[in-house]
Amino acid sequence: MKHLIAFDLDGTLAESKQPLQEAMGEALADLLAVAHVAVISGGDWPQFEKQVASRLPARADRSRLWLMPTTGTKLYRYDGSWAPVYAELFDDAQKQAIFAAFDAALAATGFVPEQVWGERIEDRGSQITFSALGQQAPLDAKEHWDPDFAKRKVIQADLRTRLPGLSINIGGATSIDVTREGVDKAYGLKKLRDASGIALDAMMFIGDAIFPGGNDYPAKELGLDTVRVRDPQDTLSVIATIVACQK
Repeated sequence: MKHLIAFDLDGTLAESKQPLQEAMGEALADLLAVAHVAVISGGDWPQFEKQVASRLPARADRSRLWLMPTTGTKLYRYDGSWAPVYAELFDDAQKQAIFAAFDAALAATGFVPEQVWGERIEDRGSQITFSALGQQAPLDAKEHWDPDFAKRKVIQADLRTRLPGLSINIGGATSIDVTREGVDKAYGLKKLRDASGIALDAMMFIGDAIFPGGNDYPAKELGLDTVRVRDPQDTLSVIATIVACQK
């Protein structure tokens, strides 16, 4: 029996930056009836609100839901409305250094797409996120740009030489996330343990990037029971199995 099931968002609960499908909202409501649920991802709160919070059916027990934007450096809970519990933010000097490093790394590695939709580098307060094709890129273009993570691994390696002391992780379909040193999903999950009072060995983590260099892998390194899924359809099957077992 697990007391809390934690999920990645993009590629796990929903397609990249897309709202939860109705079936996933219903599945999460079923899961909330038998366990606490957390969602931890690189997106900021507006993305979480659009993708998750606004997509749950009325019957979902939101009091058992823990939403953790920007890799867990922010936490939101529900008490009649959604409100932040904490937020850990970069200062302006740190942000400017990260923006400059991205510019230099992209020039050095030469990954310049033919077309870009919206801003490529986004300030999320506690996290700076690079989206190779832009924040508003269509899903089809994103899925075909770097399906094997090879391009982003080159950029990631360059950034690590320019930003020592910061965490740089691959996430989503085209993203690279920069956070404070030591901030990854393991960090976020430990913050979740402290905030919820639920022990790590009573948690399970489900994600699509549980591999070395993937931004879900720190959950496995932390020692949590993990399940790697291919896509949201695969996640639906995993949730149904958990619900049946927990009952």
